[in-house]
Amino acid sequence: MALKAAFIFLAPEVDPARHRCQVMTPAVELTVVGVPDYAQAESVARALVDEGITAIELCGGFGHAGTAEVVNAVQGKAVVGAVRFDCHPGLSGQSGDRIFGRVMVPAL
Repeated sequence: MALKAAFIFLAPEVDPARHRCQVMTPAVELTVVGVPDYAQAESVARALVDEGITAIELCGGFGHAGTAEVVNAVQGKAVVGAVRFDCHPGLSGQSGDRIFGRVMVPAL
């Protein structure tokens, strides 16, 4: 049985219903979804768990607070990991925590 996993990435002006794809391999069924903010990430993560996803990886744009918000949203129904960039190049050198007002991370 293949691992059902997801990767959630942050990007401006994305729509999780439209900016979504699946990669199917013998070992992993990976769903990739773009979200514009942490609130949508929480909602998408809960929906992914309802679809049978058991592992979620978050893009480097998620800061420590954003990662914690997704962990709390899935309530232990999936493991959550994160790529780490405190100053993400795709988010104008900022962390999602700074953008979404969670924790102030100094910009470089």
